[in-house]
Amino acid sequence: MAILTFVTGYIIPFILVLSLLVFVHEMGHYLVGRWCGIRSTAFSVGFGPELIGFTDKRGTRWKISAIPLGGYVKFFGDDDVASMPDAKSVSHMTEADKAHTLAGAKLWKRAATVAAGPIANFILAIAIFAVLFSVYGKVIADPVVAEVRPDSAAAEAGVQTGDRLVALDGSRIKTFDDVRRYVSVRPETPITVTVERNGQDIDLPMVPKRSEITDQFGNKVELGLIGIVTNEQLGNFRTETFSPLEAVAEGVKETGNIVTGTFRYIGNLVTGRMKADQLGGPVRVAQASGQMASLGFAAVVQLAAVLSVSIGLLNLMPVPVLDGGHLVFYAIEAIRGKPLGSGAQEIAFRIGLAMVLSLMVFATFNDISNLIG
Repeated sequence: MAILTFVTGYIIPFILVLSLLVFVHEMGHYLVGRWCGIRSTAFSVGFGPELIGFTDKRGTRWKISAIPLGGYVKFFGDDDVASMPDAKSVSHMTEADKAHTLAGAKLWKRAATVAAGPIANFILAIAIFAVLFSVYGKVIADPVVAEVRPDSAAAEAGVQTGDRLVALDGSRIKTFDDVRRYVSVRPETPITVTVERNGQDIDLPMVPKRSEITDQFGNKVELGLIGIVTNEQLGNFRTETFSPLEAVAEGVKETGNIVTGTFRYIGNLVTGRMKADQLGGPVRVAQASGQMASLGFAAVVQLAAVLSVSIGLLNLMPVPVLDGGHLVFYAIEAIRGKPLGSGAQEIAFRIGLAMVLSLMVFATFNDISNLIG
């Protein structure tokens, strides 16, 4: 019974969410590649042995594979699923056939095809957020302080009950969530909080404290806190509704917030303001999928949007075997006027593969450590 609950509560939501995101990502590659005249020989959701599939009239094998941790589009002339060109095979092709390979296409067509995958993930996230905001609206609260926690950064800076936060480091804010989002990714980083008190604006320098909190599912999360709380009376909790166009704009904003928050987190890792044990892998994603599924459909869809942005950003990392690595190669080609040699590319791909596998092992180790802890 416990195994059945685990499978239906965690594994199935995880596979469904990840498969959707992988399908959209690979469809971006496929559609733009097809538009550019580049043929594809395989479109797979998942890696490893094929479970089920069919071949269309264009010769593309569409399939679902056994390991649901990614996917790929294999283009005509590719040596492997990471789009490493098969130099020997391409060298024996006619010029007409070479033009239909990824390696033989014009530089801008290759770049567009590679970039289309991450872009598709960003578009999906924007669309999901736009639909959620159109259907459910957005609960917001005014940035008015109802309580200042003792010994907090806000208390030390002199924040008082009733203060309205109006700016953070000079940037105007409108909601309490703006405060949370800004502060959470700036632990141990000096900031200036501007509050409105008795009709006057007062600048209060403070340093958010790095804190570990426990969410409703018992997961430990590390972030920056300044120690202020609002309530329904002072915060004026309400649901803001949006027209379709406003919802799209809000979706773009929300996606942008995730992107900037991710870069801030990476910066915090580099500077040591946050610990690397916050990095999660497939196990943590599966856990989060199950937890969100227990909250309802809207929560799962919102998680899918967040993960879609994450997948888009991950694939844009300048690491060979990832889309970002290919784009770096194309940038070098544009500067040099010719591509890197096949030997150099092969070495770079091997290094990139080792980096990606190392990251996956590290993230999985964190996942297991968190589960045991």
